[in-house]
Amino acid sequence: MSVLVAGGAGYIGSVTAKILADSGRKVVVYDNLSRGHAQAVSPECTFVEGDLGDEKLLRKTFKEHGVESVMHFAAHSQVPESMRRPEIYFANNVAVGLKILEAMRAEGVSQIIFSSTCAVFGVPDSLPIAEDFPQRPVNPYGESKLMFERMLYWYARTHAMDCTVLRYFNACGAWEGLGEDHDPETHLIPLVLDAALGKRPSISIFGDDYPTPDGTCVRDYIHIKDLALAHLLALEKGGRGYAHYNLGNGVGYSVKEVIEAARRVTGREIPVVIAPRRPGDPPELVGSSQKINAELGFNAEYSDIDQIVESAWAWSREHPEGYENEKHGQ
Repeated sequence: MSVLVAGGAGYIGSVTAKILADSGRKVVVYDNLSRGHAQAVSPECTFVEGDLGDEKLLRKTFKEHGVESVMHFAAHSQVPESMRRPEIYFANNVAVGLKILEAMRAEGVSQIIFSSTCAVFGVPDSLPIAEDFPQRPVNPYGESKLMFERMLYWYARTHAMDCTVLRYFNACGAWEGLGEDHDPETHLIPLVLDAALGKRPSISIFGDDYPTPDGTCVRDYIHIKDLALAHLLALEKGGRGYAHYNLGNGVGYSVKEVIEAARRVTGREIPVVIAPRRPGDPPELVGSSQKINAELGFNAEYSDIDQIVESAWAWSREHPEGYENEKHGQ
């Protein structure tokens, strides 16, 4: 089986591509490197640099490499940015997504596994969040992902495509020399570890007056290796038409609790500054993974926040400038 990993030079895509290659599959990483890193692409994978909106190149890649399945990670994913620039989220996450589906149809590629998000649910009425909860996004990022989910639903119904949606909660951690390196970085764990390394003077907590036990936002953190293995299961157990699953640990940690975990793991003081709330941040997001556990046999290996932070801390110390050293051959 040949699998095209769209966005395979990015954080989660690079780990999934490596795990797919390690399982013996032929893997084609397709990425324009606008937000990914060529150094994150496993040498076992074939790399094609290109835009997903280039339908001609995409169809050529499908044909030349005998692609049978697509894993789609190549979306913009920063909530604050989406609140400032919603247009680029609808252009990339929705319009480009349509081009992927049409290129797949033209070349007879019927299976797609889509990297979605818990942001499609907005502010839930209760916790943990199950797949059948109302979908009411509170930011353009979540809205754009939900729009593509709906497109997949109708393509599965009308074009007999095999479409699996995996809705992540907070991806985190590092694995096998692959870690988190965004520009700008907006995710909590790498920002906290930057403060531990002295790369920033402090870590900002955006709001400490939420209706949560300690006043800070609560999130469900899931390790990137667990996410990648879930994609492998979805690939192997396809043929379900349209299917959607939540991917989390079912346990929520507040911003303050993550910072305390980082202090324990690093043994360093991490100064904190309380800042205003960010637009579009729900107070609490914790998911139920019962459906994917029951139907695909998924079980998370990394469930403890200290264990997750430890893996990210090891990568941060080895790559204090992210992938920058590799870029310059150092």
